[in-house]
Amino acid sequence: MAKKTQSSNPSKSALLKQAEAKAEQIVAQKEKEKNKDKSKPKAKKQNGVVKYFKELKSEFKKVVWPSRKAVLNNTGVVLAVVCAAALVVWGIDSGFTALLKLFIDNVAA
Repeated sequence: MAKKTQSSNPSKSALLKQAEAKAEQIVAQKEKEKNKDKSKPKAKKQNGVVKYFKELKSEFKKVVWPSRKAVLNNTGVVLAVVCAAALVVWGIDSGFTALLKLFIDNVAA
């Protein structure tokens, strides 16, 4: 069996002292961080309605708005399609009305 020498013990105690010192530094640093967080004034919570409108404003800034020419062009297309659909529905309605009148006149006669 090998005997332990006295020289190895002081190095272990020196390492132990270094580790304790490092641990104390870390603990002290964490305490400072805790105290720093407590000393900061807390931000005032925004009212939900105010927050909503602020976010709404920022979203509107992101929107790519169409030009006046594009809006007028798209409006014209929509009106034309609506008029065409109205004419088709009117034509179908008139046709069914005429067929119903014919059917009623023949059945009643």
